[in-house]
Amino acid sequence: MQDEVNDKVVSLCIKGGKISAQILKNAITKALAKMEQDKRLEQQKAATKKQQKTAAAYRGKQSMRKLKAGKCELSNIEITDGNIKSFEKYARKYNVDYSLQKDKSTQPSRYFVFFKAKDVDSMTAAFKEYTGWQMNKDKKVSIRKKLAKAIERVAKHRERAKTKSKDRETTL
Repeated sequence: MQDEVNDKVVSLCIKGGKISAQILKNAITKALAKMEQDKRLEQQKAATKKQQKTAAAYRGKQSMRKLKAGKCELSNIEITDGNIKSFEKYARKYNVDYSLQKDKSTQPSRYFVFFKAKDVDSMTAAFKEYTGWQMNKDKKVSIRKKLAKAIERVAKHRERAKTKSKDRETTL
């Protein structure tokens, strides 16, 4: 039973009036060459798919080892802010490959962002947008503060309404 599963069947159809051994031999060699060519094409497609997967797999935040594997020159920028998670959004937007390293030797811990030198323009654009977002974030009033002010206004308005109604009753 195992031999039957392993055997492959190839059908070859030749049109002709009288088929000689030479014609049959030529037809079989052409069929084998075609099968080998198809096999090579399938291997090439599989290899390109594999390369695309490996190239696309390491994007964005990654370890230093994977970042160095690209054999590109690395650059770094020092960040003192511990809010790195919000920066990752902009790094993904600009397709920057980077690695974060924490420097524990100093008391306020510092972060170093290492990135490939070819991504310098993308990295500066991401940092500009990130810092602009941080500045706008500081200017905005939080929703909780707005809600607290609104509650105070409503409380003052109710207080005024009560005093007006009391004043009217006494004047009658």
